[in-house]
Amino acid sequence: MAGVDRDPLFVALTRPQMFAGVTYSYFVANAVIATELFLIFRTVWVLLAAVVVHLAGMVLCLREPRFFDLWLTRVGRCPRVKNYSIWRCNSYRP
Repeated sequence: MAGVDRDPLFVALTRPQMFAGVTYSYFVANAVIATELFLIFRTVWVLLAAVVVHLAGMVLCLREPRFFDLWLTRVGRCPRVKNYSIWRCNSYRP
């Protein structure tokens, strides 16, 4: 063990930007959706739904901070193919 070199990893530099326990992109998406729903339904109960969605995001960010970005990449890169019901698989878009 004397010949092993160790370099410290600064995890704070590798994590995404966080705001209120969720990633910044998730926070912005939640705020935009809550604002749109508030303008459509004109009720304060939409804010309660936004808080519940935010708490769900906090729980998911504890396990994987980049879950929202990974999900957006998967949705954008792996669309359902026309014969998905037959083969039960997707393919990457070229």
